[in-house]
Amino acid sequence: QVQLVESGGGLVQPGGSLRLSCTASGSHFGVVSMGWYRQAPGEQRELVATVDRGGATNYADSVKGRFTISRDNAGNTVYLQMNSLKPEDTAVYYCKGVVTRGVNPGTYDYWGQGTQVTVSS
Repeated sequence: QVQLVESGGGLVQPGGSLRLSCTASGSHFGVVSMGWYRQAPGEQRELVATVDRGGATNYADSVKGRFTISRDNAGNTVYLQMNSLKPEDTAVYYCKGVVTRGVNPGTYDYWGQGTQVTVSS
């Protein structure tokens, strides 16, 4: 099994910044990509940003230029630096890991428990 543990959510005023972290742990796994998704009340879960094992990144149009995804050298921890936050960024943010597991074929998706981000004055 692989566990994803997130941290860093909270309440921030519009225009402020937050940094989310997510660490994948377990045994005999390899990270293919990690990313952040978010879900606002009454809305579907949506992509925020992803980074693959080669370092390539992908962002939702709504966060380009404001959010930056990065990872540590080992590739098992991913960060989301969120600047110039807006009320519409308010959501539960989920970390997702796409991994290989030992000699098993294919890839597996794992999700963190979610962390609340609230942007409000």
